[in-house]
Amino acid sequence: MVAKSKELSIEDKLWATADALRGSMDASEYRNVVLGLIFLKYVSDSFEEKRQTILATDYPEDAEDPDMYMADNIFWVPKEARWEVVQAAAKTPQIGEIIDKAMVAIEKENDSIRGVLSKNYASPDLDKVRLGQVVDLITEVDVGSKEAQGTDVLGRVYEYFLREFAAKEGKNGGEFYTPRSIVKTLVEMIEPYKGRIYDPAAGSGGMFVQSEEFVKEHQGVISDLSVYGQESNPTTWKLAKMNLAIRGIDNDFGPHQGDTFTNDLHKGMRFDYILANPPFNVKNWNGDKLREDSRWKYGVPPVGNANYAWIEHIISKLAPDGKAGFVLANGALSTSTRDEYAIRKAVIEDDKIDAIVALPDKMFYSTGIPVSLWFIDMNKTSEDERARKGETLFIDARELGEMVDRTHREFSDDDIKKIAGTYHAYRGTNDQKYEDIAGVCKVATIDEIAKNDYILTPGRYVGLAEKEDDGEPYEVKMARLTKALKKQFEESDRLQSEIKDVLKELGYEI
Repeated sequence: MVAKSKELSIEDKLWATADALRGSMDASEYRNVVLGLIFLKYVSDSFEEKRQTILATDYPEDAEDPDMYMADNIFWVPKEARWEVVQAAAKTPQIGEIIDKAMVAIEKENDSIRGVLSKNYASPDLDKVRLGQVVDLITEVDVGSKEAQGTDVLGRVYEYFLREFAAKEGKNGGEFYTPRSIVKTLVEMIEPYKGRIYDPAAGSGGMFVQSEEFVKEHQGVISDLSVYGQESNPTTWKLAKMNLAIRGIDNDFGPHQGDTFTNDLHKGMRFDYILANPPFNVKNWNGDKLREDSRWKYGVPPVGNANYAWIEHIISKLAPDGKAGFVLANGALSTSTRDEYAIRKAVIEDDKIDAIVALPDKMFYSTGIPVSLWFIDMNKTSEDERARKGETLFIDARELGEMVDRTHREFSDDDIKKIAGTYHAYRGTNDQKYEDIAGVCKVATIDEIAKNDYILTPGRYVGLAEKEDDGEPYEVKMARLTKALKKQFEESDRLQSEIKDVLKELGYEI
């Protein structure tokens, strides 16, 4: 179980009740049912607060004018979809039908979420008593008012649920949820302040949520960032649309889900920033149908693994000054298969790789395999930064992070600050002076990388950390350790003798 929010005690109680609702439902279907209810409560709260404000004016009749809400980026909620109607039916057998009608009504009135919301609450697989209990619990949570939005109550509940679903679904969970500390590390490193930001494997939209938080924390303007994404899984695409809608993030995810390789919904577009956690080592990505694709500037990726197809797709979508940060399995750092080796060599010699960060294990819900962060910069000689032509920074962060439960590790804010601070010192974008640190970070030239057969594994460059000298002379230390070892041997002999005596008394000889 992940750490609970100290500010929101309702979330674990809400999760426990919602979890009991599942019964025999498929996990992905159940996930959308619960998150759909939270979404419905959010839009209803936001609508009701605005409605009360209008009713208190000189023109209360405007309270039923949809334009009054849409002008403030608030969803118009028709009468049959308002939470008070749902709540009133919570203890009736018709609760599922009432919720389905509410979802249909909201989608009909709001184009941005059409076809997104779950509408299977009347399903016999859903226990209506438990469904009503979840409705009653969600009723207690104020998620849509301006005060609640200011503290992002709903956002925290929503993310908490996504984490828990990812933990429960294991490998499949990673398809829609990238751990927050990894997303935050990527965002803190490429710093998406202004321009177009894109995620070609968007999952539930976590990269964009964290980017929005980054802009807010640094006193930027949210409207300066335009969000574009694509997701191939129709269920996950709906999750992303809901996740961004509840946070008021305008986005272009295309009119439907789509495979990024075979149906690029943003063809011809270039982006200032790209953040991504594409699925690792995908075998069936239709590469055999794309051998002549214009995206393969550095070579045609193998049909049996999509890792290098993702790398080339991302580079092809960057603007001339664009920057990207993405996650890949460690195998991509050193693979020696002919096609991948040739592509990696070509990308390195074209001086596009700005940094590689090796991550610790157990960071993901979806996989135990080791992974790394890749950073691409299309213009290393930018006038407002330190020129890094022909250089790549390697960071070994495998010793950072702390276990939050028996199977999962997270970076603390200090860990993220350490990694991002090192990167920005190397780039010349903070006030720190960059220095190579054995076992931690190293700047290598293209020539050095070439001498290492174009392998990008950070450990090969940063080496081992220097051990501090404790000042004790070698002869003195060896005499002390030998004396201690002699005592331990003597104690071992004594214990063995006692054990033999006990066994002998019991009639057993060794």
